[in-house]
Amino acid sequence: MKTPLIIGITGGIGGGKSTFSRHLRELGWQVFDTDMEAKNLQNYCPVVRNKVIAEFGEGVYNADGLDRAKMAQIVFGNAERLQKLNHIVHPEVKKKFYEWVMMHSGEQFLFMECAILFEGGFDELVDKIVLVTAPVEERIRRVMHRDNVTAEHVMARIRNQWADEEKKKLADWIFDTNNNIFPSARVHDFLRMLEQTL
Repeated sequence: MKTPLIIGITGGIGGGKSTFSRHLRELGWQVFDTDMEAKNLQNYCPVVRNKVIAEFGEGVYNADGLDRAKMAQIVFGNAERLQKLNHIVHPEVKKKFYEWVMMHSGEQFLFMECAILFEGGFDELVDKIVLVTAPVEERIRRVMHRDNVTAEHVMARIRNQWADEEKKKLADWIFDTNNNIFPSARVHDFLRMLEQTL
């Protein structure tokens, strides 16, 4: 049986990758969200939770699960602490991804949405890469509006990700979402291009 072609969808915070993924889901395609999986593991997986507590203390959890705001204060701007968190979470996310691929092995294409595709080594798990991007100023504006945070907060997160210029060198397709011009028709066009590669 032919195995699915796995396509990674990446881009910096506020670039538009989630919108791209949403259009794919609306068209019936399967998309694995690494960020959502990481959140679930940190909240509900005892192995991950215990390791996080051992490294960062019980105070990073509250009644609802991981206190993401508190964790962000700890790791953003501190590369060593962020790396320790990633070393706990990323291997478990990759295990879940392998299981997910096996569950959907009959699909023609499978997609992985991952903001840190390159930074976290997730690019090794995909066959092709889509970069969804926008100018930094536009990305900051979007995230400030979406999350009700300051520009400094957004920039701290951007600095923990590769610059899009570096990602462009490794991407197979690049979509610019500046001015929020991102109709679903562009995803249809992408899927037609994708089918032509087979």
